[in-house]
Amino acid sequence: MKIALVFPGQGSQVIGMGQDVYQHYTASREIFEIADQALGEDLSRLIFTGEKEELTKTVNAQPALVTTSIALLKALQEECKLDIACYAGHSLGEFSAYVAAGGLSFDVAVRLVRRRAELMTEAVPAGVGSMAAILGLNDDQVTIVCQEVAGNGQLVHLANVNCPGQIVISGTAEGVAAASALAKEQGAKRAIPLSVSGPFHSVLMMPAARQFADDLQEINFIKTTVPVYTNLTAEPAENVKLSLAQQLFSPVLWQKTIENMIASGVDCIIEVGPGTVLSGLTRKINPDIKTFSVFDQASCLQVADYFK
Repeated sequence: MKIALVFPGQGSQVIGMGQDVYQHYTASREIFEIADQALGEDLSRLIFTGEKEELTKTVNAQPALVTTSIALLKALQEECKLDIACYAGHSLGEFSAYVAAGGLSFDVAVRLVRRRAELMTEAVPAGVGSMAAILGLNDDQVTIVCQEVAGNGQLVHLANVNCPGQIVISGTAEGVAAASALAKEQGAKRAIPLSVSGPFHSVLMMPAARQFADDLQEINFIKTTVPVYTNLTAEPAENVKLSLAQQLFSPVLWQKTIENMIASGVDCIIEVGPGTVLSGLTRKINPDIKTFSVFDQASCLQVADYFK
């Protein structure tokens, strides 16, 4: 069996995530402690017992998700030894993937994603931009919709190509609203506004990307021995720093990433992190692929039992 590990992005956060592995695995507890020390605040308390509204803020959600994902990975590694063929993460999750693959130390990663979140939050004033999920159209159809709306002077374009029939768009609030309406006219089943703080993966994030690119120059990435697929090209990353910076204003090519992993021989994909979103997307992309989700201690033990 050829196994890939994948890590979720922003939106998967929930209060209490990772608390059971914190209590049962020393290595997992150390991850939360390192995060608290690296950020100089009690992030763990916010994750375990804080307010949902506070955790959902981009500046908190991003480091919280990377922390929890790596803590869950440590629990899985303690329970079983897996031979991993490749890694990937959805948007923010790509940082978790680099940590898991040995390309980035966790303490550096958690500070880096906090900085990323701050830049993304500052890039566009609240209410100016938005995002929406378009269900029932393919990426070519949504692209045409966005091009028509953009031609009328309202900025909007593809942000995430997640799986067949599920495309996320991003841009100005007016552009996203207009594209959502047009998509429904063109046969979309639904157009669902997303509860996000900004127009992520749109050109409105370019100021944040330019600053983040400068910040990344100071970071020492280690060349990984196994490939990490990047959202930018859906291929193993060649220029990590460039990919992570351009990711901020470029579409997340998730469907193509999974398809390329499968084409390389992957036949089992394990999602490590809060929720089961990526496992659901994988089944829609290719129902023949074996999928697992490690989101708490119980699911960790189930996966470990399967592979022992």
